[in-house]
Amino acid sequence: MMLYNERAELILQQLQIQSTVKTDELSQLLQVSVDTIRRDLKAMEQEGLIKCVRGGACLPESVVSFSNFTGREIINSDLKREIAKKAVSYIKESDVIALNSGTTNTVLAQELVLVNKKFTVVTNNLAAVNILMQNPMIHLIVVGGTVDAQERSTYGTVCEMEFGQYYPDIAFLSINAVDCYDGYTDFRFGEIGIIRLLARISKKAIALMDSSKLGKCSKRKTLSAEQIDLLIMDDHISEEIREKYDKNGIKIV
Repeated sequence: MMLYNERAELILQQLQIQSTVKTDELSQLLQVSVDTIRRDLKAMEQEGLIKCVRGGACLPESVVSFSNFTGREIINSDLKREIAKKAVSYIKESDVIALNSGTTNTVLAQELVLVNKKFTVVTNNLAAVNILMQNPMIHLIVVGGTVDAQERSTYGTVCEMEFGQYYPDIAFLSINAVDCYDGYTDFRFGEIGIIRLLARISKKAIALMDSSKLGKCSKRKTLSAEQIDLLIMDDHISEEIREKYDKNGIKIV
């Protein structure tokens, strides 16, 4: 079954194609119940992504257009900001930092640009590049490859070869889902090889994701629990859940 943020992304895609979407049609398209779609639409409306109407939804007047990436960037943005603020505390002077693509790492870039330290960032995240280049203290390296316009990133063989020339002190990895038994999973097939590479070559691999992705499984196995040193999440997690994951080799901070 799809995660909420995956369903929200597809709903936003449909709204780019047509002005309104119907609840029953979304139920068939996403293969979930009508009640699930109604809950999704209500949650998306509360986040300002859509406007609910009788029998479905439309884009609010204040929103002209959403790409896949932009829609996800808005979802749980407060939680992503909380995660990003935690992440920057792990950075030391002269560190080499690797960032993969993803909305959480784009929010992290907004916090990194405020850090008063000299460090290097190597990234395929084109949305983050636009932010990070504003701080002259950051030595910014952008890896090439095939451009994914929707994800605002590069990927592919060239991208992985260029990433492979570096040995980062920290890799901050934006990943789609985690479960204490299945490990880390993602739906972005072009990004999975990059995530695996960065986890392998970096001194410390830190996963970043909000608590809505906890206990979920996305489309494809990406990393096992032991391949990530630390998982940074927001604080909307009980101590009982933290202990459960810790026993299975996933340390949440």
